[in-house]
Amino acid sequence: MEQLSFIVEDSFGTRLDQYLSSRLPELSRARIQALIKDGNILTQGAICKAKTPVERGMHITVHIPDPTPAEARPQDLPINIIYEDEDIIVLNKRSGMVVHPAAGNPDGTLVNALLHHCGDLSGIGGVERPGIVHRLDKDTSGCIVVAKNDGAHVSLCNQFAGRSTRKLYLSVVQGCPKEPKGTIFTNIGRHPVNRMKMAVVNPGSGKPAITDYNLLHHDSSTDSSLVLCTLHTGRTHQIRVHMLHLGHPLIGDAIYASHMTRQKAKPGRLMLHAWHLSFDHPADLTRRMLFFAPIPPEFKPWLDAIGGENALTMFL
Repeated sequence: MEQLSFIVEDSFGTRLDQYLSSRLPELSRARIQALIKDGNILTQGAICKAKTPVERGMHITVHIPDPTPAEARPQDLPINIIYEDEDIIVLNKRSGMVVHPAAGNPDGTLVNALLHHCGDLSGIGGVERPGIVHRLDKDTSGCIVVAKNDGAHVSLCNQFAGRSTRKLYLSVVQGCPKEPKGTIFTNIGRHPVNRMKMAVVNPGSGKPAITDYNLLHHDSSTDSSLVLCTLHTGRTHQIRVHMLHLGHPLIGDAIYASHMTRQKAKPGRLMLHAWHLSFDHPADLTRRMLFFAPIPPEFKPWLDAIGGENALTMFL
């Protein structure tokens, strides 16, 4: 259970549910009202009501229960399979598809599609995320591997945790990084105000995150750059947060890019693609598997400028 605690610094004179809706934009007002009704929100340590007036100096505690595990149901949804055998399936996830069911996305996810395609995955990795070893953000496209049995799941999880996998992402960012290449090594944790965001945080909090980047091309006409990122860790929103940390948010990022940046370029999607994924086959660790997800057409203007996809092979 996640717990948030804070003291009201100004006197608002508004209802508690209204105040929390502005303070916690990641929670809907209906969700806040439900938390209050269930006794998960306290004022001055006591159970309260949605209409409780907010006063200066009031201490508010918000308990957000963990999601209740739910059995995902199979759905016949289109998926793009790059490779499949009896142990694993590698897919090219499309932008806009959620990986596993969660609050706000109970179905229509990659997991729902996999349960229909593969049959019973429910015992692999838990009922919430059957077969899922790693994940991609909803609006990120590209390579993702899923385990089809327990042995494959354990092996792949160990490889991702041990950083023996290789993950290369193509991104398009606003502006041009000062250095043509570099390594970003910070800690990443929840944003202190907006819980929907992640942020670079002080050492001692969050988790270590390491990203290598290479500037491939800068388009002066749009002041945007094609950047290849290599992930050494797998933190939530890692590339998006790290490029923002450099001062270059991803084009099409509805969470981290400014309104002005989003107005300048409208690709219709987040410009982040998991281009390459490699790992040892879980049934034969001497067999290295290399996969590439076709680069989406939205990247074409920047990709053409460097001579096409073949120019990327030097980074493998």
